[in-house]
Amino acid sequence: MPQDLTFDLIVVGSGAAGLSCAITARKLGLDVVVLEKEPVFGGTTALSGGVLWIPLNHHGRKQNPQDNLEAVRTFLMSESGKFYDEDAVRAFIQAGPEMVDFFERETEMKFVPTLYPDYHPTAPGGVDVGRSILAAPYDIRGLGKDMERLKPPLKSITFIGMMFNSSNADLKHFFRATKSLTSFLYVAKRLANHIKELALYRRAVQVTSGNALAARLAKSALDLGIPIMTSSPVRRLLTEGERVTGVVAATADGERTLTARRGVVLACGGFPHDIKRITQAYPHLQRGHEHVSPTPEGNTGDGVSMAESVGGFVDIHFSQPAAWMPVTKVPYGNGEVGVFPHLLDRYKPGVIGVLSNGHRFTNESNSYHDVGAAMIKACEQLRETAMWLVCDRSALSKYGLGFVKPAPMPIGRFIRNGYLFEGKTVGDLARAAGIDAAGLEQTVREYNRDAVNGEDPAFGRGTTSFNRYLADPDQKPNPCVAPIDKGPFYAIKVFMGDLGTFDGLTTSVEGEVLRRDGSSVAGLYAVGNDRASVMGGNYPGAGITHGPNMAFGYVTAKHIVNMPAST
Repeated sequence: MPQDLTFDLIVVGSGAAGLSCAITARKLGLDVVVLEKEPVFGGTTALSGGVLWIPLNHHGRKQNPQDNLEAVRTFLMSESGKFYDEDAVRAFIQAGPEMVDFFERETEMKFVPTLYPDYHPTAPGGVDVGRSILAAPYDIRGLGKDMERLKPPLKSITFIGMMFNSSNADLKHFFRATKSLTSFLYVAKRLANHIKELALYRRAVQVTSGNALAARLAKSALDLGIPIMTSSPVRRLLTEGERVTGVVAATADGERTLTARRGVVLACGGFPHDIKRITQAYPHLQRGHEHVSPTPEGNTGDGVSMAESVGGFVDIHFSQPAAWMPVTKVPYGNGEVGVFPHLLDRYKPGVIGVLSNGHRFTNESNSYHDVGAAMIKACEQLRETAMWLVCDRSALSKYGLGFVKPAPMPIGRFIRNGYLFEGKTVGDLARAAGIDAAGLEQTVREYNRDAVNGEDPAFGRGTTSFNRYLADPDQKPNPCVAPIDKGPFYAIKVFMGDLGTFDGLTTSVEGEVLRRDGSSVAGLYAVGNDRASVMGGNYPGAGITHGPNMAFGYVTAKHIVNMPAST
């Protein structure tokens, strides 16, 4: 029979929120263990872009010295509307920069500034730069034997396993590799180094984005002696009276009882794969339409369900219950289907999004969340929640489309497997893709009339710094707009997905899980996507998940350290 274990703090989940809480608690003197249900650690974090929205952090202050507390408060008040929580916002704004300084000083964490604008930079209090930071790249050989336990990045957004950052320069080199000797040499060097890594380690070891964030946090935890017990799903919470005192986990050695002197922290990644719960929360699922999530399949709502079993309360009430992400389904072959999140292509000139009726419905260069929300609303009366991204030969060759890479990469297999639709004319494309032909022909004709001058009076593409950030600066006068007029023409079908849930457990600012009557469940805390988002169901900037998640993980740990231990 496996021996029972006792710790000060048990953290359930190994993403950024859970590890930030665990590391902070350990640095402040607590004995901590992290339990992870999957055989790898990193959670959704390892698949993500690795960006944190932390207003007034020291990196951002150098970029934008004019940013200030009142501007941040005004921005969050405008963005979260009726869900604005002054106490939570105040705690986040104070703890965020403090957390960044703490982690850079005390751990392996290193952040670098980005040039991301807020997603709504023209909103009251919005800025064009200075609030989003990124985990610095990392050589995962620093993890030693635990390198194999790091969750790999999302396959669909790598190139033969090689990772990119949307916010750094190497993507631009890949787009220009056939036009610039400098870019060609850069790409050749990157590919040569990556192929060497594959030969030696069977995976990329120079990682970026969320993989770097997850790796740096895991390295920090392991260096502090925090066990990260993978393949150890928690089966249930243990209680004495009304206090949570530990967990029962299934491990390789059988079921084990782990006792917590200070508390249990739930950091299980929300509920994007809890079909019953998301059907209650997601409007397009309520009308029987499809949803495809690129988040880890293990994010099935374990944390929120366990909290509910001891009195915790989940309030499904945000107008946008999740961080929406338009996605395509990628047929890899042999029955394997990947999920591709559309992070880049929508911003490019000469790419538009249309519904099954052939009509545009939004500014395609808005954030993925805004485009997703618009897509859900626009498809209310249609047979499915879907859009098609449409472009011509010129745009496909320059930028690619979804999982289809730019020239000189071949496209034939994507046409053959049904991922990419092709038509000699716009009408031919519409008929091949299942779009109303007359509607698409009219849309392209009207769009082109203004696009030749770089204008989009219908939806205003290119009118904000965020629209332009991921577009093509070489396209003049508008980096987001170019005509669609050089056949053949192409399209891919896009479905609704998510990056994680916004609704979650009701908690105090410090992360204490609350009952419906507002009383706290003693000894039980929630961080990350298991607790309701401070953003109130909106997505105002790059990194508004990781930033608050790590900040509140830090806040929760400091709170627990100051609480008395159970006897």
